[in-house]
Amino acid sequence: MEPNEKVTVEVLVNAPLEKAWKVWTEPEFITKWNFASDDWKCPTAKNDLQTGGRFSYLMKASDDSVGFDFSGEYTRVEQLKVIEYRIDDGRMVNIVFTEESDKTRVTETFEAENMHPVVLQRNGWQAILNNFKKLAEEEAK
Repeated sequence: MEPNEKVTVEVLVNAPLEKAWKVWTEPEFITKWNFASDDWKCPTAKNDLQTGGRFSYLMKASDDSVGFDFSGEYTRVEQLKVIEYRIDDGRMVNIVFTEESDKTRVTETFEAENMHPVVLQRNGWQAILNNFKKLAEEEAK
């Protein structure tokens, strides 16, 4: 089996690091940003943010016609710095939070799956990251 291509997406959030981290990690916020388009939603999120802890996000079409669990296990958590996890399908994800003055850069690198074109995956993960940025900036006001 060939290794999966690594894809990186990022945003610069006009919010302090602590606020960005909170919006990224707390279930009450995750459900408000964790979807790529308006025809999807994330009605529930469970998050045990610690090395060895698990997360599970229910992803559903807005019309409830289809859904799936996006879940995995944290392999590394450094408070306010790094989150790494293994999705239940075996792919790895690395997220780095970098403070830049009063802003926060979030850089996410994921292993692409082999069912969909990489460009579609990149666009989807970037759209989710853009939703996160929008909410974190609203919460920072």
